[in-house]
Amino acid sequence: MRDRLTEALRQSTADYAEVRFEISDATTIAYRGEEVETAVSGRHVGGIARACVKGGWGLAVFDSADDLAHQVAEACRCAALVGRETTTLADVPPAEAELPARLARDFRGIALDAKLGLIGSYNEIILGHDPAIESSVVLYGEQFRTVHFASTRGAYFMEQRPQVTLALAAVARDGSLVQHAHESFASAKTYDVVLGREEVARQVARRAVDLLKASPCEGGRYTVILDPRLGGVFAHEAFGHLSEADFLYENPKMRDLMHLGRRIGVEQLNIVDDGSMGSGRLIGSLAYDDEGTPTGKTYLIRDGVLVGHLHSLETAGRMAERPTGNARAIGREFAPIVRMTNTYVEPGAASFAELLADVDEGIYACGMFGGQTMMEMFTFSAGYGYRIEKGQVGELIRDVVLTGNVFETLGAMDGFGSDLQMQQPAGGCGKGEQSPLPTSFGSPHLRIRDVVVGGRK
Repeated sequence: MRDRLTEALRQSTADYAEVRFEISDATTIAYRGEEVETAVSGRHVGGIARACVKGGWGLAVFDSADDLAHQVAEACRCAALVGRETTTLADVPPAEAELPARLARDFRGIALDAKLGLIGSYNEIILGHDPAIESSVVLYGEQFRTVHFASTRGAYFMEQRPQVTLALAAVARDGSLVQHAHESFASAKTYDVVLGREEVARQVARRAVDLLKASPCEGGRYTVILDPRLGGVFAHEAFGHLSEADFLYENPKMRDLMHLGRRIGVEQLNIVDDGSMGSGRLIGSLAYDDEGTPTGKTYLIRDGVLVGHLHSLETAGRMAERPTGNARAIGREFAPIVRMTNTYVEPGAASFAELLADVDEGIYACGMFGGQTMMEMFTFSAGYGYRIEKGQVGELIRDVVLTGNVFETLGAMDGFGSDLQMQQPAGGCGKGEQSPLPTSFGSPHLRIRDVVVGGRK
């Protein structure tokens, strides 16, 4: 394939051109309630040629590798129609690698019937837990993506990117009151991640039922401790997306707010995006992004100071910053855009008990149910929570909604646990029309002062 891509690129008349060719095998099976709702398996083959002429991009999407030279020529022709400025792309050493997947246990060797039986057993646990359980969703997914990439700069790589996922959800009802609970898991390394989750299925069902009886959170300002999942979601959703340089380049207001060197939190605060993390174990990890730039560790906040943005070749070139290996596409038909990989808050030294100790009245917010961000403002609904009273975790509560300004919230963090946990959710990240992209996020327990918490009675 390398020779075919390289030969096709000789037809380029552009300032820059690249070809990405992919083979993707995927399977999804899911229960909703007592019925099998989804059972889909298929293969997608094809790719995309991109060319840049005078700052304008042209694309050609194809389903076969039979005439790659024509696709490159078509992308060049389209780019020439729109180019009006100057092509400015950051320089990186050309990629040169063949990177086959090294799975501890390959999900492709497991029979479909066995996978269906596995999720069926989890589904039975959830539905049979309590009469209040009204419905369930249990989903198994797998994808094995082989990516070939070459560019006119002499880059070439082949990388295999596997992923296997499991999602468990329960819906409980008492009259008009409906409560949800869910957990999910993913791995780029082994099928074993979906095995042995019977107790998790019970916990999900139990929590949905318990939330029916839980008191609603009362609105107000509280000291809040985020668990590692919600802390990771905050790092990814509220701050990480603001760090994506295509967003910044197109938004002068946010570019000003996110200027490098700005003091943005206490000295203990460090937020990182690292696509090389975990030696292939994390679903957000990859050796090269979809422009052939090597991934690595990028500090976004270091010692409380904003020190980095996430870049593609174009955004790095236009903003005169270092390319970071964050140009990613979810599949063969999409052009890469700036996306996160594995984003997390670095741990501190405090134990969970120490974070709780001086909180007389607060909230321990756990999990994630939903949320939205608008520029620097955010609203997140925790999956569930607990009252904190005199340094102790108290009763279960529901309807915990956190809202605020991300910069003010980062500045109000005053406690960092030592217990960093990376989360690998089944859902993935969405941006533009590209979803779900495999990403991981993580955090230790985080303590934040004076958080606006909305609730219901």
